[in-house]
Amino acid sequence: MFVRTIEKLIAEKFGDRKAIIVVGARQVGKTTLLRKVLDDKRYLFLDADDPSTRSLLQSPTTEQIRTFLSDFKFVFLDEAQRIPGIGLTLKIITDQFKGVQLFVSGSSSFDLGNALNEPLTGRKWEYELFPVSWEEYESEIGIIKSEQQLENRLLFGFYPEVINNQGKEKETLKNLVNSYLYRDILTFTDIRKPEIIDKLLQALALQVGNEVNYNELSQLIGVNKITIQKYIDILEKGYIVFRLNSFSRNLRNEIKQNRKIYFYDNGIRNMIIGDFKPLDLRMDKGALWENFLVSERLKQNKYKNTFSRMYFWRTVQQQEIDYVEECEGAISAYEFKWGNSRARFPQRFLENYKASGIVIDRNNFRKFVIIKE
Repeated sequence: MFVRTIEKLIAEKFGDRKAIIVVGARQVGKTTLLRKVLDDKRYLFLDADDPSTRSLLQSPTTEQIRTFLSDFKFVFLDEAQRIPGIGLTLKIITDQFKGVQLFVSGSSSFDLGNALNEPLTGRKWEYELFPVSWEEYESEIGIIKSEQQLENRLLFGFYPEVINNQGKEKETLKNLVNSYLYRDILTFTDIRKPEIIDKLLQALALQVGNEVNYNELSQLIGVNKITIQKYIDILEKGYIVFRLNSFSRNLRNEIKQNRKIYFYDNGIRNMIIGDFKPLDLRMDKGALWENFLVSERLKQNKYKNTFSRMYFWRTVQQQEIDYVEECEGAISAYEFKWGNSRARFPQRFLENYKASGIVIDRNNFRKFVIIKE
């Protein structure tokens, strides 16, 4: 049982009568987290995967809501995205039943975001939950053991079920990908050719750390560019991948429209391409290292509300920086190295943006993946 970073933030919101909503991919621990937060409370649990619950919560009247709420002061609705129009029902509970504290989980931001945002405007606190972070992992097993497990985490990732099934990581990841990865994507979108998603994910997995060209993906997969853009947007909303845009402010030769795409979890990425070879036998260990670092930095920036903007940088002359972060006007440039090799930063970038250049390697990565508040 990992102590999740947002657990404390959620506990602090008890009693202010706004709904508390946790969204994220399936199997990242949303239900476990909210059950733990409510552990010492008497609460009503509503599982939207149950057809009878969906029927009960789909457009009920105020009196019907009063009946099933009974005298419960805490209500936990799990997998809310399964219920059409759930936002209006939750709005009624929040507005009409002042003594009730709502807790809601949703496994994706597809329909959930559209269904909740407008009805619950001003009535909710929303949090994203990702696979276990390095900080959460290290807090549970200690610095020494976690660093001993670094290679395994680069290969198998941070899904709770994967971490808790040592020796069965491949089998667990296979089940996660086959049973859960596409479930919401295919349920809540109008994708008619799931095989395109498979091909696209494989192509993106092989390009981690490199710039992604939608035209090239279009030619490779055999669909038009608009379809590629649409499907990548869906994969982002499904918490499978996320993108970094290119950083550009002053320099005329900067590339402005490109993007890199990363996976939220290394294990999912490796299962998609079917490769779990040890790091010393891999040609892509640099890509795995970069994906790990950038995804962990994303978790930290989201969990700790740093409001940092995340980018990469490149010029038409092929000068590049792996990762650029802008926070409160300060710009930092990072190069990622699996070994201890040195990196040279483009001097023009450092001077123009008054930026600091920092190399992140195996010896100092903790300061990058754990942001001190």
